[in-house]
Amino acid sequence: MVPLSHYLILGAALFAISVLGIFLNRKNVIILLMAIELNLLAVNLNFIAFSYYLQDLSGQVFVFFILTVAAAESAIGLAILVALFRNLRTIHVDDLGSLKG
Repeated sequence: MVPLSHYLILGAALFAISVLGIFLNRKNVIILLMAIELNLLAVNLNFIAFSYYLQDLSGQVFVFFILTVAAAESAIGLAILVALFRNLRTIHVDDLGSLKG
């Protein structure tokens, strides 16, 4: 059986990688979206680990809600990305300001 600390270390490592991905790469929208999704998955891993450790299903139920919100966020983010690429032929974050009406 894998102890809880291994899951928490893995979740912390994934969270740190996602925060570094957000702060180090502020140019590409796709990489920013992937870093945000990795952030949510790290949090979900911690919820599931604590839920299993405490023998309580509420953490696992909460993960389903987070995954639903993450799917909607990905769909909206990709729709904005497609609109940006169609209008400007680029996916750089600096060019998002030119979409203002």
